[in-house]
Amino acid sequence: MQQMVSPAFKNCEECPIRHRAVCAKCDSDELALLEDIKYYRSFSAGQHVMWAGDQMDFVASVVSGVASLTQTMEDGRTQMVGLLLPSDFVGRPGRNIATYTVTATSDLLMCCFRRKPFEQMIDSTPHVAHRLLEMTLDELDAAREWMLVLGRKTAREKIASLLSIIARRDAALGTANPGKALTFELPLTREAMADYLGLTLETVSRQMSALKRDQIITLSGKRRITVPDMDKLLLEAGDDSDGGFLI
Repeated sequence: MQQMVSPAFKNCEECPIRHRAVCAKCDSDELALLEDIKYYRSFSAGQHVMWAGDQMDFVASVVSGVASLTQTMEDGRTQMVGLLLPSDFVGRPGRNIATYTVTATSDLLMCCFRRKPFEQMIDSTPHVAHRLLEMTLDELDAAREWMLVLGRKTAREKIASLLSIIARRDAALGTANPGKALTFELPLTREAMADYLGLTLETVSRQMSALKRDQIITLSGKRRITVPDMDKLLLEAGDDSDGGFLI
C-alpha cells in the first residue's frame, strides 16, 4: 500500500540516486531548498502510483524499485509504453494532469516534491532546470532507441535489448561491478515483458530459455539474472556501440 515513509539513508548525500537524479547538480544550499518541499512515498508491487487523467500535486524521482508507464485506448486495450528505473523522474512541471498510468512493478520508493514549489524552484535554480533538461533529452534519446527495438529487431534482440538496459542501469547506479559479471533482479514478469515488447508470452519464455542455453545469461529462480559477459549480451541485442556502461 502507498504510505509516507522515512528512508533508510539519513540525508540526500547518502541517497543511492544522489548523483543521477534531478538533484545531481545541486549544491548544499539548493539541496536544503529541496529538503523543505520533499517527502517520501512507498508503494507495494502492483500498487498504482497514479492513473492517467489524475490531478498531480507532486513530481518525483524513483529512489528504488521499478514502475511501468501504461496508456489505455478507448476500446480498453492497454499498452505499456515505458519503464521507470531508479533516478528516473516522474511527472512534468507545468502540467497538472497525469498523462500515463504509473504502476509499481516491484516495491517502490519515491522521493516526491510538491509540484508548485518545485516549479518555482526551477525558475530560480539553474542547476535543477539544467539537470531536468538533460534528463528530458536523455529520455527522448531512449524513446527513439526503443522505437528501433520495437520496430526492427527480432524477438531475441528485443529480449536481449531489454535485459541490457536494466543490467547497465544497475551498473551505473553502483549495484554491480563493471569489471565482472552483472547480476540483477528482473523487475518484470514474463507477461509484462511480452506486453512491453509486443511479443507473446510463449515467445518471451522461449527466447529467455535460448539465451540461457547459449550461456548469454544465467537464471536463478524466475527473476534473478546474471550476465557473465556484457559484450555478448549487447551483441545479441544488435547493439553496435562499444558496450560501455551508462554513466
